[in-house]
Amino acid sequence: MLKNNQNPPRRGRPPKVARSNADTKALLISTGVATLTEFGFSATGLDTILKKIGVPKGSFYHYFSNKDAYGLAVIDAYNDYFVAKLRRYLEQDDIPHLERLINFTQSAARGMQKYEFNRGCLIGNLNQELNHLSDEFKNKLLSSYQLWQHHVQACLAQAQRQGVIATSVNTEQMSEFFWIGWEGAVMRAKLTKNTQPLILYTEMFLRALLR
Repeated sequence: MLKNNQNPPRRGRPPKVARSNADTKALLISTGVATLTEFGFSATGLDTILKKIGVPKGSFYHYFSNKDAYGLAVIDAYNDYFVAKLRRYLEQDDIPHLERLINFTQSAARGMQKYEFNRGCLIGNLNQELNHLSDEFKNKLLSSYQLWQHHVQACLAQAQRQGVIATSVNTEQMSEFFWIGWEGAVMRAKLTKNTQPLILYTEMFLRALLR
């Protein structure tokens, strides 16, 4: 028999652990990155994202004024993640510079395989939706590409200083060329469901650098 000062054990589901505001906002953004990378911005409704993580629509507007503000925050988060990845591969002091670039593209290929080629590049996906996006989105996308180009250009410039790449190569132009072609290779890989376009593009880009 229970004593008077004891409460009977509660049955049923355990009580939910309340998320902090920061946790909820981070979860919204991370879910947005995963969802928009696969389905795009225009085709994804807020309800789809909110149902995935059990956040009511009213709570969503506590963190973001509208879907566009949310999308811009997702771009920032993806860009931060991607820049960190680029730095992790392209700034490895113990790896030859062009091999660093190869390691990055191989990592990207493994990532696409992991998600069965359903996910690509968020920035590249949004680039195909320009007619439906505001100028603020377009500026964000352009800034991301320019930052990514900066990291590739720095890697190529170091290879050039070490005599791996000819001095006649314009590393700034080649870094821009890399991303123009890479985004196309990613889209072809999604279409064909294999990594061959990524492998082919990497090989041809390196040939262009070294000829």
